[in-house]
Amino acid sequence: MILEQLTPYLPVNPLMQSLSILGILGIVSLGAYWITEKVILTLLTRMFRKTRTQLDDILVNRNIFNRLSYMVPALIFYNFAYAAPQFTAFIQRASLTFMAIAGLLVINSFINALRDFYKQTKYHERLDINSYLQITKLIINILGSVVIVGIIINKDTTLLLSGLGAMTAVIMLIFKDTILSLVASLQISSNDLFKVGDWVEAPQFSADGDAVDIGLHTVKIQNWDKTISVIPTHKLIDSTFKNWRGMSESGGRRIKRSLSIDMNSISLCNAETLDRFRKFELIREYVNLKQKEVVEHNKTNNIDSAELINGRCLTNIGTFRAYIEAYLRSNSQIHKDMTFLVRQLDPTETGLPIQIYVFTNDTDWVRYEGIQADIFDHLLAIIPEFGLKVFQSPTGKDFSKLRSK
Repeated sequence: MILEQLTPYLPVNPLMQSLSILGILGIVSLGAYWITEKVILTLLTRMFRKTRTQLDDILVNRNIFNRLSYMVPALIFYNFAYAAPQFTAFIQRASLTFMAIAGLLVINSFINALRDFYKQTKYHERLDINSYLQITKLIINILGSVVIVGIIINKDTTLLLSGLGAMTAVIMLIFKDTILSLVASLQISSNDLFKVGDWVEAPQFSADGDAVDIGLHTVKIQNWDKTISVIPTHKLIDSTFKNWRGMSESGGRRIKRSLSIDMNSISLCNAETLDRFRKFELIREYVNLKQKEVVEHNKTNNIDSAELINGRCLTNIGTFRAYIEAYLRSNSQIHKDMTFLVRQLDPTETGLPIQIYVFTNDTDWVRYEGIQADIFDHLLAIIPEFGLKVFQSPTGKDFSKLRSK
């Protein structure tokens, strides 16, 4: 109606008249967009910032309302395109195309906003929906692209979609990596292979750290040196990786380390040695009990114990192993309900390994390393009290002693 009232003031030439109307529509559209963007959206943003809910703030931060305002000029052009008969079809098609693109941007921003909101909930740690949201975005963008192409070439969208079915093989070839990553993402989520926050170790990709993002195409792992390893999702699934979540949830972290004892220092225990071992509170009861068993065994079997080699006899290495076990059981930082093992491994050219296989009751990396270090600091310091020596390769000091002789 307003445009019809302006007709007497426009050029008589139909083409110039249509161009003038387009100019007027352009000015009106820019004005409407400015009012929407600077006035209406500013008021809405201020109102949303004052509410207690986080969802509206996330919607604002993701620029959903700003992208909705893109449709205002397109709607004006579409509804008043009839006023420029020479360009009506072109303007309406261009307006629909612009609105479809703006609609896709709004939907993508809304999905991103849902992801941000979900990350703030307690359910985020149980189930990561990032892969599902990316799959949803992929499907929507593909369908939206088909709709946009249909509008541009003025063809029925259903015909284009049916044509896509005939091109399935070509599409699968083009999107091969995407399809593989899609399947891999579904496997990760459905089988709960790992989730954001899990400690994941993938040696093939030199990745060892916390998973910070599980996307449709890539998985991001923040290594302990704070670098980020970006791994294609399907390649990670096809390879071998280790998830340390079980360790974190069990409440115990494994210590598996050996002390290599110089076999030349291993010997039988005489009475003097046993008397000295009885002064060690942790193994006093053990020494008395074992010595009683030895005496009874030798007496029962009429064994002459004047020579230590006859019959049964305690050794310094066996007593040291008993000391390690007693020391660890007295340590409040060792998990007593998990595997607890102090064992002797096969002798090697580097000595006799005494392996400690226990779990700490603290899974924090820093504190775990401190607990482990304290244990071995103590054991290395008291080894000489048992007449034993730790095996180590000769050093410069050892060679200098040989030269001095």
